[in-house]
Amino acid sequence: MKRLSWGLALCLALGLPGAAAAAPVLRVGVVDGSPPCSYQVAGVWRGLAIDLWSRVATLERLPYVVTEWPSVRQMLEASREGRLDVAVGCINVSPDRLQRYRFSLPFQEDGLAVMVIKSRLDLGRSFLGALLTPTLLQLLGGYLLAIALLTWLTLKLEARSHPAPDSRQSFLRHSSKVFQVLATGPGSNTIVATTRGNGIVILAYLVRIVSASLLVGYLTVNVAGEIQGKATGAIRSPADLRGSRVGVRSGTVSEALLKELNASSSGAKVTIVPLDSIAAGGEQLASRRIDALLADNLQLSHLLLQEETKGFLPSLALEGIRPESQAFAFSPALPEATTDRIDQAISALKRSGVVSELRQQATTPVAPQPR
Repeated sequence: MKRLSWGLALCLALGLPGAAAAAPVLRVGVVDGSPPCSYQVAGVWRGLAIDLWSRVATLERLPYVVTEWPSVRQMLEASREGRLDVAVGCINVSPDRLQRYRFSLPFQEDGLAVMVIKSRLDLGRSFLGALLTPTLLQLLGGYLLAIALLTWLTLKLEARSHPAPDSRQSFLRHSSKVFQVLATGPGSNTIVATTRGNGIVILAYLVRIVSASLLVGYLTVNVAGEIQGKATGAIRSPADLRGSRVGVRSGTVSEALLKELNASSSGAKVTIVPLDSIAAGGEQLASRRIDALLADNLQLSHLLLQEETKGFLPSLALEGIRPESQAFAFSPALPEATTDRIDQAISALKRSGVVSELRQQATTPVAPQPR
């Protein structure tokens, strides 16, 4: 599929000066299904890399036509063989690619990430398991023990004002009432009548405040962290993907990483599941046809923002794996004067904050439009 750049088409239609002496039309390749870098919506190309290239071409007045390629590998090979002038996308500049292809000035750096998905029931079990930890039980036990000690002191100090009942059952009922009041707060005026008794009530209040702060801090830091760890399963490094079904796009550095894992171990292998798009990987995760999704960190962060799958909670088990620069790829036959202009434009757009702005837009949730 080919499309003349809007800048050149407008120039030709209006007959502006310089149209006749326009530079040779560049052949630009893109790959669909890689949001937020490059993808199509209603036949229109969008994405961080597409927008960046459009600005570069406008800034340098470079006319171009766009062709779609089925995979990054095929697009890079086309650029190496001279069938393309520029391959546009968030293309990782890995060491092996650096030996084979010609790249532009990098416009950003990104690593790989692993997305997994858990059902809400699984997360509920993880939450209950995280609650039943020795530390939390010790905190609760310490609080109850402190209240029990204060209950004993209250009964002893208030023996004259509130004499203990004669029967054992009445005494236990009275003691439990004092314990409940000291533990919860309301009704303290009914159990003490002396100054020392009021001091015990105040001390019980302080114990409640301190204990509540400790419990909230523990739940916020420790339990939340443990739940996140359990939600992402036993994946602590890329090697933990062995024995799992992992979805990747063909011809990417993600696929190369999985092949490297399989080649370096004689044990369980990663089952590599080719994907047509990152969105398709999210759907396969939700339907449990794959166990994990491996892609660029930016792509998976974008996927998390796009849509929530009912009954499932996606999360990033690993982030920042093997961070590498990302750039466009050039044909070896592309004149150096043209590549220099493109590199200078990329540098200017980076310095002016345009690249950072485009990246921020790609990782910011879009507010729903009012109906």
